[in-house]
Amino acid sequence: MLTKQKGDIAEQAVILKALQLGLGVCKPIGDRMPYDLVFDVDGRLLKIQVKSAWFDENRSNYVIDTRRTKTNRRQMLRSTYSSDDFDFAVAYIEALGVFYVIPVDCFISYGSEIHLVEAEKRQRLPKSSAYREAWHLVTNTVMSPVSPVVLEQF
Repeated sequence: MLTKQKGDIAEQAVILKALQLGLGVCKPIGDRMPYDLVFDVDGRLLKIQVKSAWFDENRSNYVIDTRRTKTNRRQMLRSTYSSDDFDFAVAYIEALGVFYVIPVDCFISYGSEIHLVEAEKRQRLPKSSAYREAWHLVTNTVMSPVSPVVLEQF
């Protein structure tokens, strides 16, 4: 499956989940914006960047790229996001049907990748577990600002 197709599937899964949570969802026309969706949370608009995770067999974990990718006919350009580009990144692991909801400041603190550990047999929970299915960060944003927790590299 092509990368664009995987991204479309992740985006649709995030839309469905947001609607199930009772959030309003807006989708910008085109792909020129640094975010993919806008959630309406009790009248407050939040910019959402959607990422599709892939499985890294060598490390036995899931990976999301923290950079934006633009392509044209001749080359693929990657650049970093800034804290003004979106409010939350939502990473989707299609094989598991799992979402990670990560505040922008945490997300952009990584150079190029975030590794998400989904192995059940571990002595301690990975730092990423704080963001696994953390939809409350989005829905409670209206009440209080998000205080990001920076994930450690795995």
